[in-house]
Amino acid sequence: MEERKRITEKNKRVIKIAFNILAIFCVAVFCFALTPKTFQNDTFYTIKIGQSIRVDGIDGVDHYSIHNLPYNYPHWLYDVIMSIVYDFMGGFTGLYILTAILAIILGIVLYFTVKKISKNSLIAFAITLGQMYLMKDYIAARAQLVTFILFVLTVLFIEKFLENGKKRYAIGLIIIPILIANLHSAVFPFYFVLYLPYIGEYLVRIILDAHIPFKIYKTSLDIRIKRTNLKLKKVSKEEATKYQSKLVNLNKTLEEITSKFELDKAKRVEKRKRPYKLRIEKIDRVKWLILIMCICIFTGLLTPIGNMPYTYTLKIMQGNTTGSISEHLPLTLINNKPILISLAALIGLLIFSDVKIRLRDIFMVGGLTLLALMSRRQVSMLVLFGEMILARILSELLTKYDKKGTMDVMSFMTTTVGEILTILFVFSISYYVYVPNSNAQYISQSSYPVEASTWIKENLDYKNIRLFNDYNYGSYLLFEDIPVFIDSRCDLYTPEFNGKKNDEGKYEGEDIFSDYMNISTIGTYYETKFDEYDITHVITKENSKLNMLLSRDDNYKELYSDDYFKIYERENDNG
Repeated sequence: MEERKRITEKNKRVIKIAFNILAIFCVAVFCFALTPKTFQNDTFYTIKIGQSIRVDGIDGVDHYSIHNLPYNYPHWLYDVIMSIVYDFMGGFTGLYILTAILAIILGIVLYFTVKKISKNSLIAFAITLGQMYLMKDYIAARAQLVTFILFVLTVLFIEKFLENGKKRYAIGLIIIPILIANLHSAVFPFYFVLYLPYIGEYLVRIILDAHIPFKIYKTSLDIRIKRTNLKLKKVSKEEATKYQSKLVNLNKTLEEITSKFELDKAKRVEKRKRPYKLRIEKIDRVKWLILIMCICIFTGLLTPIGNMPYTYTLKIMQGNTTGSISEHLPLTLINNKPILISLAALIGLLIFSDVKIRLRDIFMVGGLTLLALMSRRQVSMLVLFGEMILARILSELLTKYDKKGTMDVMSFMTTTVGEILTILFVFSISYYVYVPNSNAQYISQSSYPVEASTWIKENLDYKNIRLFNDYNYGSYLLFEDIPVFIDSRCDLYTPEFNGKKNDEGKYEGEDIFSDYMNISTIGTYYETKFDEYDITHVITKENSKLNMLLSRDDNYKELYSDDYFKIYERENDNG
């Protein structure tokens, strides 16, 4: 019997190993298919900034706009890495391969983290594929892709550390924020958000276990008893009877509430073993997790860009870019149906099933949902970590009704027929995702002025003109060494980053971003601002509001036109 049991356990281990290999392969294929070939605007300035750092170091100066502004290089290390890949490892093809590799790493790390939390490989496999599909818009040659991997590793290391307390996970948790501070300092504060659900649950449990109301009442009774005893020693024999009676009543009350408390305490302990919905766990290693977090707060100093890891997010929130840039705008749930469905599924499982949820899960989902509603860019974090909790609940629900814990399905999937069917299924959905991307170009000529940039460099003294351009393609002009009015480094063009605080605590500097928004939306007379910035040329899209006005303005001579862009020369600088 014991021999048969050992064989069964051995078979389970073999099945799990085989399933992990199958899952990793399928996740890698799917992630590769999700990787877009067309690069976003941030990639272009990333390459140039990295090249600049390799030549001039981190000099605190912007070399690519017409404004001579200070610059703080918020993701300097990532910029350097990207420029090296571009210059020495195949140009845009090398960057595409690197992005695909990072997407695959994210998918694999995500699979193992979800598996750790859900304790179910099959659920983890399915949820990971869903998570990566929802993350497809965030897979790009940008610093955020690396920090997604680091954030998922943070949760994995926290879970592993709380489980076994091994030092290597603590060391990993200390190394991660150092990497984040240098690779993408803008998201450094979010690293600590991932600790809060664990610490919050621990503190709540400590407060509950402290039994503060009882201790306050008991302390007040003890004080009254002590005072009564003191008075009893000082009063006359005639008055002693009164205080003795009071003392008896106080001691009786103390015994009653103590007895009741001990009884209630025993009931609460028993109830916590079988909670109805909410589990509040107290893990002693969280004390060490708090210490690790406190140490990590100082890791933001281990970077050559000063206090940027600590101040970047605050400055962005104080500025005016959050109301104008799409990824910073609030999320409307009805317009993001996958997130709406995921949240509805999570709430539905909690309401209509008897599965339990941990308090830290509520803190995590609640906090991330709030952040996502405040800013669309945080939707990615809700997908990464909210879906992990959904996986755990689904796993607990399935395990309740399937004692084998989906082992039969995994056993079939690791047979020859099962592997073929699984791979064919993943290849099918991967092909469906990849086909629209297969014929795409690295640079979209409808989004970026590829031909117009070539014309500028061949026909104009492009280093000395003062060109007004759009925010969305300024990075490409910068990539082509054409000095820009603005690009997608929104922080560079706001007073919070290029100015200094005055005596009233407000930042004084160049508010180029606001001027750009007013010009492009015709919120101000363009000539006034063009005079202020001494603009000599304008590049604009064919369908822009500004083009409609410039095409009818005699002071502007059309020099170039293609299917998407127009270039004007400002003939009369005085308007």
